[in-house]
Amino acid sequence: MGATLRALRALVLLAGFHLLGLLLLALLGALDWVAWRWAPAVWALKTYALSFVLAVPVVRGMLMLRTPRDEGVAGVPVTEAEEPRLWSAVRELAGRVGTRAPDEIRLTADMNAAVTEDARLLGLRGGTRRLYLGLPLVAGLSESRLRAVLAHELGHYANSDTRLSGITERSRLHVARTVGRFEEKSGLKVAKERARQERKSARRVAKGKTAREVDTTGTGFSYRVMARIYTAYGRFSMRATQSGSRRQEIAADLAAARIAGRDATASALRALPALDTAHEFYLNSYATLGVEFGMLPPHGEVFGGVRHLLDARAEELAGLRAEPAPEPVTPYDSHPPTAERVATIESLPDDGRAAEEDRPAFALFTSPEAALRAVEDATLTPEALGMRRLDWPDLVHESMTARYVRDTEALRAAIGEPAGADAVGRVDRAAGTDAAGAARVAGSAGRPGRADRHRQEVEAFLDAVDDGAVWDLLDRLPKSEEAAAATGRAAREFARSSLRRELARLLTTALAVDGRARWQLSWSAPASLRLPDGYAEELPAALDAAIADRPDTERLRKLLAAG
Repeated sequence: MGATLRALRALVLLAGFHLLGLLLLALLGALDWVAWRWAPAVWALKTYALSFVLAVPVVRGMLMLRTPRDEGVAGVPVTEAEEPRLWSAVRELAGRVGTRAPDEIRLTADMNAAVTEDARLLGLRGGTRRLYLGLPLVAGLSESRLRAVLAHELGHYANSDTRLSGITERSRLHVARTVGRFEEKSGLKVAKERARQERKSARRVAKGKTAREVDTTGTGFSYRVMARIYTAYGRFSMRATQSGSRRQEIAADLAAARIAGRDATASALRALPALDTAHEFYLNSYATLGVEFGMLPPHGEVFGGVRHLLDARAEELAGLRAEPAPEPVTPYDSHPPTAERVATIESLPDDGRAAEEDRPAFALFTSPEAALRAVEDATLTPEALGMRRLDWPDLVHESMTARYVRDTEALRAAIGEPAGADAVGRVDRAAGTDAAGAARVAGSAGRPGRADRHRQEVEAFLDAVDDGAVWDLLDRLPKSEEAAAATGRAAREFARSSLRRELARLLTTALAVDGRARWQLSWSAPASLRLPDGYAEELPAALDAAIADRPDTERLRKLLAAG
């Protein structure tokens, strides 16, 4: 389908939204007329009120004449003077694709690349073009693969995809916002009715009567019906444009293969799902490891640190590229499945340009580190920018230590209760009662005062073991459903297992806080705990002795006191 027909289809779908609104307004008007002619005055007034509140979102949606531009997109614009090699590569690729180069290049924190165009006159005239380039994506690609990705995005310009997407996007936004308004009003109506029924039930209970069950089944029904009507139209619009969107992606892929080479393009497509998985894992397991305790990696490493992960797990990522995992595909995906796109490109004749491992894509940047820092400053919240910055090894150690301090708080609180050991009841527990306190403990590892407190807690727990009071103490800790339901010997074994686990955690926390044990950073495996020399061999036997029928805590006390 050519650009003219695609533009006509987009205009028809946009007009259909407004025609749907006019039809609904006409139906509401007809309902008002029927009520005026035949309904009692009270019911007629209720009908007028209902029609009015339903008509307002419809009219507001129809009057939304412009599409918000770059809504929610955070990026750092870079000039040609700042990144001449990147701009030169983009201009060269745009010339080879046969289209005008973007007016702006913006660097983002996404594992993605995209293009937009602020088209005018419903897409009949072009406007400002922007290329968004995610630095985590750049970190995972070679230069040839990045060129293939850029050629794909520029291919959308050559095919007028970005110019015409404004009309389709406007239709989608109209539908989404109108549905959102109806759903919001329905939610408010349900909440109001629920509150009314709960107050009524409370008054019944106060009079000694049985409270009635809250039922809001029919509340907000008219709003939900209107929302479903627009949702159905939105689905129809998405289905009508889906095949065209998918053809646009294939056309852009073919343009990339022509410009950057078949193998480089196929290799880049294979890499994208693997890089997306690796990036999500990096953010969850590394970059945000210490966020809840007010800690972040060094400046520029929040998004740039993914490079260390990609280097350390290169073989694993190569396997993911060779055998991509199946992708969940919804009926409205605008992109074909990656496997289908790869198969299309790899079915092309060999162009003699094999995909070789060349220099990293960051070679196109004059200063990758400066770019990463700039994107970080523009993307992170003010609260995140104010967090404490630590080198990666210190970040892992202090974050894991703070997590252990937090996770042992329930145990230390139980120790401090009257039924527990009195010694720890005198310990200042302010250092671990919440995430901020845990961060303070981690940040003060090695300080005698904090370390002494944690050692006192371990000693008090060992005293409880010796005195036989530890079982009552463990009863006050949260239990799994299975452990709570167990009786007799099974309950005793659950308790013994819990005792061993809690002892190990409490001792580990004390050793990490005073610096004798240290959590080790690894980019290829989970963080591991390095214990002092001899502890790894001695600790299991010492724990077994402490939880025996006749407990012996002497070996654990020696480990705690050593060093």
